[in-house]
Formats: sequence, C-alpha cells, structure tokens
Amino acid sequence: MADATKAKQDVVEESGMLEGAYGGIPGDRYVPFVSPERSVVEFTVRALVIGAVLSVLFGVANTYLGLKVGLTVSASIPAAVLATGLYKLFFRSGNILERNIVQTVASSGESIAGGIIFTIPALLLWGMDISVLTVVIVSALGGLIGILFFIPLRRYLTVEEHGNLIYPEGMACAEVLVSGEKGGAGAGLVFTGIAVGGLYKLFSGGLLAWNETPEWKLPFLSNGLIGVNALPSLLGVGFIVGYDVGKFMLAGGLVAWMLVIPLISYFGHAVPNPIFPSTVPIAEMDAWSIWSKYVRYIGAGAVAAGGFISLARSAPTIIRSFRAAMTGLAQTRGGDTERRTEKDLSLAVVIGGTLLVALLIIFLPQVPGGIVGALLVLIFGFFFAAVSSRITGIVGVSNNPVSGMTIATLLVVSAIVKGLGWSPETGMVVAITLGSIVCVAIAVAGATAQNGKTTFILGGTPKYVQIGQYVGVLACAYFVGAIIVMLHGAYTMGSADLPAPQATLMSMVTKGVITGTLPWEFVIIGLIVGVAIFAMGLPVLPFALGFYLPLHLSMGILVGGIVRILIERGVGANELKDKVERGVLISSGLIAGDALVGIVIAFFAYIEYNIAFLKGTALAASNWFALVMFLLVAWFTYWYTNRQDVRKNLKV
Repeated sequence: MADATKAKQDVVEESGMLEGAYGGIPGDRYVPFVSPERSVVEFTVRALVIGAVLSVLFGVANTYLGLKVGLTVSASIPAAVLATGLYKLFFRSGNILERNIVQTVASSGESIAGGIIFTIPALLLWGMDISVLTVVIVSALGGLIGILFFIPLRRYLTVEEHGNLIYPEGMACAEVLVSGEKGGAGAGLVFTGIAVGGLYKLFSGGLLAWNETPEWKLPFLSNGLIGVNALPSLLGVGFIVGYDVGKFMLAGGLVAWMLVIPLISYFGHAVPNPIFPSTVPIAEMDAWSIWSKYVRYIGAGAVAAGGFISLARSAPTIIRSFRAAMTGLAQTRGGDTERRTEKDLSLAVVIGGTLLVALLIIFLPQVPGGIVGALLVLIFGFFFAAVSSRITGIVGVSNNPVSGMTIATLLVVSAIVKGLGWSPETGMVVAITLGSIVCVAIAVAGATAQNGKTTFILGGTPKYVQIGQYVGVLACAYFVGAIIVMLHGAYTMGSADLPAPQATLMSMVTKGVITGTLPWEFVIIGLIVGVAIFAMGLPVLPFALGFYLPLHLSMGILVGGIVRILIERGVGANELKDKVERGVLISSGLIAGDALVGIVIAFFAYIEYNIAFLKGTALAASNWFALVMFLLVAWFTYWYTNRQDVRKNLKV
C-alpha cells in the first residue's frame, strides 16, 4: 500500500497536477500532493515571520481600503503567489508545505481587518474613544474562537465532504502553490503593482502634485456634481470585482448624486428651517452636506435591505450548513491520529481555549458584558463559525455573508442589552464590542476552513496551520487597531475621506434598537429602495453601496472594471484565465501600494507634519490633469497585463 501511494505521489508531483483534488473519489481515499508518509519540515520560524509580515501588509491595506471604500480584497491568492515567489527568488530552499504555512499566516490579516472594520469604528462614529488594546483583545478573542470552533468540524468539512465543498479560493491557493514555476513572475507582477500604486499615491496624496478627487459642478442641476476618486486602489478593486459590480455601483451613485441630491436641494431652497438631522437650512448646504445629512442615511437603509435580503436568501443554506456541520461533528471519527495529515490541536485545547475566552470576556474591563456577554459570544460565535466554515466551501471567503450574520447578531444582542436595562451609552458599547468578537470569529472561521482545505489537498499538517492562523491574527491585530486610530485622527471616521460604510451601518442598527433616535424616515426610504431594486431582479448590495458612497468612488471602481472588459475582449478561454490572473495580481499590488503609502501619508497628517511640497502649482490645481494621470495608471494596467514577455515568463 505504501509503495502504491508513493508511485501515485511521484506521478502527481511530476505532472504538477492535483489528481482527484476536485472530487471523483472519497476524501479518505484522496492522496494529497505530499504523501502523509513523508516527513516534511513545514512549521518553521522563517515561514511564521514571512507570513506575519504579509499578514500585516494585507491587514493594514484592507483596513485602509475597507474604511475608504467599504470593500476588502482576498489576501490568500496574492499571499500564495508572494510566498512562492519569495522562496524561489531569495531562499532557493523550502518546500510547498512551508510555503502553505506562509500563505495561511498571511491570510489572517484580511480576516482580522474585515472583522474589525465592520464593527469597532462604530464607537468612533458615536464620538467615543477606542484604544489599540481593545482592538487587540477583540481580535485575539474572536480569532481564537473562530479557529477553535472549526477544529471539531475540520475532518467532516474537508475530508468527508470532499468533492461536495470545493472551497474555490482554497483550491486556487493550492493550484498556485503547486504551479511553483509561476511564482517568480507572479510575485514580480504584485511588486510592480505595489511600486506603481505607491509612487502614484506619494505624488498625489503626499506631495499633492495633482488632485486625488477631481470633480466638476453641473450647472443644469441644483447642487449637481460629478467626480472621480483617482486612486490606484479603486482601479485595482474595480478590476478584481469586475465590470458588472462597477456598473451597478455607478448606477446607485448616479441616482443618489444626480437625482436625489438635486431634488432635495431644489425643493429644500423653499424651506427656511433646518430639517432633522441637519442643523442648518438646506438652502445653505452644498452637495456634500446634503449627502452627509440625508442621502447617506437613505443609502444605509438600502445597504441594510441588501444585507437582510442576502441573509434571507441564505437562510436555507445557513440552516442546512449548520445542521450538516452538527451531523458531521457527531459522526467525525478520530481516525489514525498517528498520520501527520490527521493531527489537529487536541480537544483539550479546544475546550480550554473556549473557557479562557469566556473568562476573559467576564473579567476583562475592555470587554464589557459579564456572564451574559460571554454566553452570547459563545452561542453566536459557535453557530455562525460553523455556518461560515461551510458556506466558504460553497462561495469562497470573498462572498461569505459576514456582514449579514453580524447584523443578525447585533439585532439580537442589542435587544437583549436593552432588555437588561443598561443605559443607552453603555448598552451600545456592550453590543458593538460583543458583536465585534463574533464578527471576527465569523471571518476567521471562514479563512481557517479555506486554509484547512488547501492543507488537505497539499498534504499538510492541520495543527500547524491552525497555530499559524492564530500567529497571523496576533501579528496583525495591533497594526489594524493602530491604523484605525491613526486614520480617525487624520481624517475623522464617517467623513467623506473615511466613510466606513459597514461600521456606519452597524452603528445605525445598534443605536436604532437601543435608543431609537435615528432619522428612521430616511432609513425606511432606503429600505424601500433596496426592496424595489430586488424586485426588479437587480443585485441590491452593489447598487446600495454605490448609493451610500460618494459617486467619486464608484467612478474610480468602474474604470478598473472597464480595463478588465477591454483585456477580456476577443481572448480565448485559456489565454483569458492567464490574463485575468495577471491582472488580478497587478491590481492587488496597486491596492497594497496605494494603501501602504496612504498610511504613511496619514501618519504625517496625524503628527501634523506637512509634506505637500508640490501643492499650489498650476498642474496641482487642474482637475483634468488629475484625470489624465489616473487614466495613465489604467493604461499601464492594461498594457502590462498584455505584455508578451510577461506572458512568456508566466508560462515558463
């Protein structure tokens, strides 16, 4: 049997293919890329350090991007490319399982960023303060239970459901790691994107050589305004999400900025008194003020409608997923625990870690809620961690409905908090803090399940991946918290420069249940808009997000989508896959470069040190010059993706 296994393994390694990885055979008969009988050094200090650095890189980039745009991008595939490329270029050593540890640790940054920015900034929106320590504690607790609650389900979800749950992004990571010959060129694409995005951001956002938000007033509309956020990160996001998402976001933005705002401005000129929640008459407000005081609440209602509709449509899947996961938990057998590929963290660690989380929630002052809070976190955390682990196997991490599950958690927790008689301010803090822990757990559980599938396909050791996942959580948590505090100090959370859409929505849900002081008329209008969009058969969330965010953001994202459409035109299926892969890697680099240099610029703004040395020049004041520079980056993305030498290198 061992000889047959080795013979099959040799064939797999020579062909570079993942035979049986997508199903066709039972999971317990699947032979992974690296045989379980092979003794491989995979859990190394080098892998942890590189993974931790990449975790911070993608964590802070997604924090910046999420607070600015309301979207995050997957870190797993770029991390797998970078891991392969870095090992090939610098070390000339290591193995595929060690590189898998690198991408596992790195993917934690995306999960923590997504879980935190959805919730914690709500405290800043309410005028409260947060400490970096609070973010670290919330991340550490939520990340721990997200990992621990997946462990009893791992064998069922990744082995027994082999072929039924594909885990698309996890399989893509496995393909990238196996196709190691693509790693060097692929990493070069990411680093090129980082260089271009970072250099552009330095000149536009730091030195102020040109305007990042060129805009033009429309004289034929009352307070009519059109513009574009000329940022490489938005172009990258637009390429990754595609033209369809971009066009629906643009549609929402056009309705908000060229219909609703002009209507409010037109009729509001005849109203002498302020209309709540504004404190000044509409006649004295410009387009941005009307957006901030009225349209944003309508947009938030539309986003909430999209979240509720998504959750309702996912309800059967959620129920089936939880039931199947619990059935799998009951049926999971220990198997041959001596096999390297079957070794998880022990049940004692799972139980002990869960009890530790409960005790810390009860006694730590940074996590209010007491015994009731601990029970709520464990109940919702376990339920949605199980759901998230399975849904990720169907739709991937990027499409995991984390926000919808978090909204459901906050609705119940807020109602319970209000029923217990806490003061509104205390109740809001309790609800959002507990909801943050659950949100992080949901995001981390999905990422852990995805990495568990990659590890199963490659033949890695599960417990090393589980430990590595938590190393990434701890490595990234401090930096995510520090970036949130710094960005708030530089730009103010909730402003046009830092809209934080998901956190705004979560704050509205929580505050609305506990205090009932929000302008519900506008929120309800938004809910009706969302339902109407759904009734027309259109995707609600992209339209609602475009309605909620400034039109300038949607315009920037649409440009990236147009670049992708131009690249895809007239291309065969095989070449299309390669081109899209290259474009995604370049776009990931543009996002990372823009975000990282943007954080450096925010740091200078935070310490009140002026680096705008080119401000005031004729070109800096020209909106058209800013648009031309942005379109040059779009042209570069199109050209570099199609370069023949890049294409040849990737096929070596």
